[in-house]
Amino acid sequence: MAWLFKHHKVACAAGEERAPNGFSLLPWLLLGMGSLSNVFGGDAADPLLGGLGLLTFNSLYIYVTFRSFTRQTREAPSTRVALVLMTGVTCALALAYGGTWLLFFPLLGLATGAAVRFPHLRLAGAALGVLAGAVAVSRDGWDGLGIAYATWISTMVTAAILSLSDAVRQLRAAREELAHRAVEQERLRFSRDLHDLLGHTLSVIVVKAEAARRLTTRDVDAAQAQLVDIESVGRQALTEIREAVTGYRQGSLSREIDGAASALRAAGVEPVVRRSGPPLAPQTEALLGWVVREAATNVVRHSGASRCEIAVSGDGERARVTVTDDGGGGLSSSSGGGDRLRTSGGTGLRGLAERLAAAGGTLTAGPERGGFVVTAELPAEAADAMEEPGTDGVPLAAGRPAY
Repeated sequence: MAWLFKHHKVACAAGEERAPNGFSLLPWLLLGMGSLSNVFGGDAADPLLGGLGLLTFNSLYIYVTFRSFTRQTREAPSTRVALVLMTGVTCALALAYGGTWLLFFPLLGLATGAAVRFPHLRLAGAALGVLAGAVAVSRDGWDGLGIAYATWISTMVTAAILSLSDAVRQLRAAREELAHRAVEQERLRFSRDLHDLLGHTLSVIVVKAEAARRLTTRDVDAAQAQLVDIESVGRQALTEIREAVTGYRQGSLSREIDGAASALRAAGVEPVVRRSGPPLAPQTEALLGWVVREAATNVVRHSGASRCEIAVSGDGERARVTVTDDGGGGLSSSSGGGDRLRTSGGTGLRGLAERLAAAGGTLTAGPERGGFVVTAELPAEAADAMEEPGTDGVPLAAGRPAY
């Protein structure tokens, strides 16, 4: 038993991935060397019958122990039947020969501890200990009680060690799964942040570059102002990307609104900003800032609107941001003529829906009153959803595609 415990301890300390198997219990068959010596030395009353019993016991022991390290085979009826036959053979050999043959009871306890696990182990261990004690006492008197104790302790300790080994393997597998999921979540967070950063910034740069190109021939000063804005947006984007890479990016709602208004004006869209209610928590502002950024990007790229209203409100418990434009709501001409409504097949708004759902909020988007409306609502103290996206996707109404 000490050897088995030492083997398990060394395996755990070395971090071995290989699970224990039936070979761990084979060395205990050396307890039968005394009985083998009796058979070949002619000390047994019937050497042929004793040798046959010894061979049968060893075969059943190997069969049971090797099948005990896989739950499916351990709980199979054939394993249970083999264990019962092994018990019968052990009792017959002990009653017939006594002496060193009684040591087969601790071996039976090892096999029982490997094959029978909790919650049935207590009853099985107690019954086996009583049986071993009764047989040993009938052969060797009260000195046989030591066999009863050895049988019970070998049953319980074997089961405890193997159960601990199973628990260690399960914990290791769970740890690896958690690490894998953490990597996947971080990868999703970074890709989403990078999409939101570059999608908005590149759209602003493109719009301002187009404006600068149009103004170059008739208003050089205005064109230069647009170029200065492009430089400023590019520098800000570099800073934000560095912050996103380090994982410490915290958006500012006021900054996002100012940036959205600047991008809208450059695209020829009149921005209208309305803000009311108490100050918001930093995390809530950060999440609503993502909504303003993504919604404004969609207005610039897809709407064809002339006016866009950004409204922020709150009542101390909930905070809401609504971005409304008077554009075509994503209407585009199909190849067959006429107009049709595009479905929201992009990733921007859906990513925002996951963010807000993880923080206890909601996001709706769709055509309304001849335009397009994006509405986000959050608790005033939003949970941290920047690094762990939610799993409950919020369905979006049909509308123009997110970037």
